[in-house]
Order: sequence, then C-alpha cells, then structure tokens
Amino acid sequence: LKHAIRQTADRELKKRIGLDGLHCAMTHSNPYDSLDFLVVLSREFPRDPEVLYAATHGYSDLSMRASQDLAREAPFSFQVHALNAEALEIQGKWNEAAAEYHRILDINPMLPGIHARLGRALLSKPQASPADLEQARKSFEEELEIDPRNATAEFVLGQLAANGNDTATAIRHFARASKLDVGFMEAYLGLGTALNSAKQFTDAIPPLETYEKMAPDSPTGHYQLAVAYAGAGRREDSNREAALLRQSSEALEAVKRKAAIAQEKQTSTDTPPTEPK
Repeated sequence: LKHAIRQTADRELKKRIGLDGLHCAMTHSNPYDSLDFLVVLSREFPRDPEVLYAATHGYSDLSMRASQDLAREAPFSFQVHALNAEALEIQGKWNEAAAEYHRILDINPMLPGIHARLGRALLSKPQASPADLEQARKSFEEELEIDPRNATAEFVLGQLAANGNDTATAIRHFARASKLDVGFMEAYLGLGTALNSAKQFTDAIPPLETYEKMAPDSPTGHYQLAVAYAGAGRREDSNREAALLRQSSEALEAVKRKAAIAQEKQTSTDTPPTEPK
C-alpha cells in the first residue's frame, strides 16, 4: 500500500489506498506507519470530509502513542508534568494544573514559558481569589525575568494592573507589549483604553487607530476611539466613530440573531418526533 499510493494516478484509487493503509497501520498498532498515508491524503485531498475524519483519528492516535512513549521513557521529566498540566487545563482542573506547573518549576525554575502557564492556570479559575491574582502577577513577572521579550506576559500584567485601577502600570505594560509584538492588536486596545482612563486622550489616539486598522469591525475599538477624539477636541472624528460604533454593534447583533436561529433549527432537527399516544 505504501508503494501503491505513490504510483497510482487514479485519484479515487489513491484515496482508497490511503484510507485502507491508514486503517491498517492503526488497527495493527503501527501508528507511525500511518504517517506515509497521512502525508499523501492531506496533500491530495485537503478538503475531503472522509479524509479529514480519518486524519483526525490518525493524528489523535499518534498523539496518544507519543505521550505513552514519553511517560515510559522519561517518567520523571518536566515534559510529563507539562502534558499532565495541559490535560488538566482542558478538563478545567485549574488547581491540579497549577500543581503540575509548580512541580516543573521545582525541577527547573528557569524554564521559559512555565511561569506564564502557571499564571494562566491561576487566572483561569472561575472565581480566582485575591491570593490567586497576586500569585499570577508574580508568575508573569518571573516569566519576564527569564524572557524579557514575552509580549503576552507584559499584556497580562497590563490587564491585571488595569483591573486594579493602577493605570500608570497598565500603560507601561501595554506599551511594552505593543512594542515587543507589533501585530498584537489587543495590546494596542489595552494601551489606548488605559490612556483614555488617564485622560491622556491625544496619546490614546495612535494606538487606538492602529487597533482599528487591525479590527475595523470592533465596537469596542470604535467606542474607545470616539472617546479619545472627543477628549482631544476632534468632535467631527468622534461623531464619525460613534456612527461606526452603531453600525458595528447592529451588525454584531444581526450575526448573533442568525446564530441563535440556526441553533434553534439545529435543535429542532436533532429532537426526535414524539410518538403518538
């Protein structure tokens, strides 16, 4: 099958060979043999639902096998703890995930990315306590000590400062995040919003204009820019943004209504008919 899939020119036959070869490899516990078939199928049939469905299971089995190999070959490595933490995050078990990240830091406290992951887990709790927020803040600060160019850590610290009404600190972190990653549009919005809160309207205009170019349909962007223009005395520009705010808000509501109608139709289709008594 490995040989045949590269020789045949018949597309339907090529697809059948690929799917059969993939099935063969997975059912005979040779998942790595499936890679030859997955490469050809993904390249030749990138939009075929049957191929995509089979590939989903194939890659899932490969992922499972790789994780089992890791646990067997290096059971005490930080990578095993990282896999466990990621799985716990998917399940919403934030305390357990945080504990795994703490174990990784016990092994190597200078490992890039782990302090930030710990902070993310703490902030993801449905009801994060003040102690969680403080520990998360320290985690992101420690991440920056290891990786000073981590724009995400700067951004999250900006958000935490903004939530705590520490506008000056928020401005500093958002500004750094936007300089470290010039494509980080949320950093521009955060910076402009914080500058508006500090009544530094003229300074708020450039980052908010940058954000609007990246997200032209964002109601929040139009609102904040309208506030900045008004504060800077640019009344005409402010009125224009207010009009764009109304348009984008109406468009967003229309999308939500369409999604709700589609969901209702799907629910009614999935509900089996009631048998007559």
